[in-house]
Amino acid sequence: MSAKDKLTETLIEIINKASEPLQTKEIEAKLPTETRTKIINRLRDLAVKGEIKGKTVGSGKGTWIWWRKNAFNGGN
Repeated sequence: MSAKDKLTETLIEIINKASEPLQTKEIEAKLPTETRTKIINRLRDLAVKGEIKGKTVGSGKGTWIWWRKNAFNGGN
């Protein structure tokens, strides 16, 4: 994977344009040609690098929500 491939750039753009946190399935709906696994892996990589924020909520397989790193004033 290159440092900033097209999928990674698209994910950053989707999250930065969102006015509220997005669930993974909402992001998937905007990228119908990409696999869920590929999207989740890229989102997790971005979160580890500090470019976005993410959190698992719920039980079972878990639902992830994602938001831009500066979405909340004074937040982490």
